[in-house]
Amino acid sequence: MISIVKEEQFANCITHSGTMHADEVFSTAFLDMYLGDVKVYRTNYINHDKVQENTLIYDVGRGKYDHHQPDAEKRENDITYCSFGLIWRKFGKDFLKKYDIEYIDEVWSGIDKDLVEYIDADDNGQFPKIEAPYKVKTLPGIIKIFNPSYDSGEDESEQFLLACNLAKMILKEEILYINGKVMAEKSLIEELKDITDEKYVILDKFLPYEDTILGDEKYNNLLFVAYPSNRGGYAIKVIPKSVEDKTPRQSFPEEWAGLEGEELEQISGIEGLTFCHTARFIVSCKDIKSVYKVFDKIID
Repeated sequence: MISIVKEEQFANCITHSGTMHADEVFSTAFLDMYLGDVKVYRTNYINHDKVQENTLIYDVGRGKYDHHQPDAEKRENDITYCSFGLIWRKFGKDFLKKYDIEYIDEVWSGIDKDLVEYIDADDNGQFPKIEAPYKVKTLPGIIKIFNPSYDSGEDESEQFLLACNLAKMILKEEILYINGKVMAEKSLIEELKDITDEKYVILDKFLPYEDTILGDEKYNNLLFVAYPSNRGGYAIKVIPKSVEDKTPRQSFPEEWAGLEGEELEQISGIEGLTFCHTARFIVSCKDIKSVYKVFDKIID
């Protein structure tokens, strides 16, 4: 549990005071999950004579877990590490050992790319500018709204703790999400091991497949993935050309777009075909027999 202390000598974690950012909020949340019972002192001036020997200082003080110095460390892609990235690099793998995770390195790397690096980039002003007629609400932007609002009477320390609690929730779900993604990829690779020049694959259950299929040239022939739908029956989805280009390798027929039920069955000539999205990237089928009928109809 995170608590705020008012003097350095009572703290095991020290970060900056004033306006909070996702960087030190997620660092504090992570350290509480890793160490437990975090006592954080928030300040912009550190009296090192009062600091306990093993106290972690981050995002302030220009030490090894800060990034405001001119020679701050950079990733291989030139994104500057912020305190969260530096702390995750140091303690992340050891932390993951507390969880029932089989593939520590892959999960650590997945979280680093999916969440930590993004927070690093945003905090250092390296997040790509998005041209839009509205302000995009990013994760750091959500953390920012926890800062005391003008004339609200909100307490800075209490708001910091609220933001940290949200960050802990996100971190817990991120771990589950990335671990599930890694495990699913292992299962998917096993299911695809005999794929050669097939145009489709039918999975026994839904597995996150896109990154795996698009990341390996040996799956370039695949056009569709079918799997049992959580709404009943089966879903068939198109496979896009690449991670960057979401254009389908092959779309469903134009005359199917937006149709469902009997009308779709009549137009398609396929009994059990129940729905086709207007964008033609997914169809729903009543059962596995209708899945095979779809493939027989649209694949040369």
